[in-house]
Amino acid sequence: MTALAPTSSETDLSFLLDHTGLALKSRMTAALAEVGLTPRMHCVLVHALEQERTQIQLAEIGDMDKTTMVATADALEKAGLAERRPSSRDRRARIIAVTEKGAEVAAKGQEIVDRVHGDALGTLPDDERDVLVRALRRLVAGHLARPVESPQPVRRARERG
Repeated sequence: MTALAPTSSETDLSFLLDHTGLALKSRMTAALAEVGLTPRMHCVLVHALEQERTQIQLAEIGDMDKTTMVATADALEKAGLAERRPSSRDRRARIIAVTEKGAEVAAKGQEIVDRVHGDALGTLPDDERDVLVRALRRLVAGHLARPVESPQPVRRARERG
């Protein structure tokens, strides 16, 4: 005997956000590869250029754990795009300083990011685009501003190498 699946009374927001997020992330990853960056590398470069920021601050901005941040900083250093330096404010803290080459690549990367976002939003009519962006901003600033504590850790989708 087969039990009937419960009927949902709401739109499957999780699927819609997960699917579009994954599709956008895959497009972004492929596009940034043109200039030798990953989305995380680009995030770190752009935010490190804004002001002096520690590795910990950049990890928080990029929603990265410590291990991922270290690997990202290692990749940026290896590529000659950034270097770790002591903070001018706290000698115990390490900042990510963007090199001249890193600033040039970050600028190219930002053009790519803007293009990918523009292409995605450009598939919608202007009125729908504006409504979508306003609604997502409200969710990010309000009800979905922060993850909640859960007895089971939330797993992120596995990234393809």
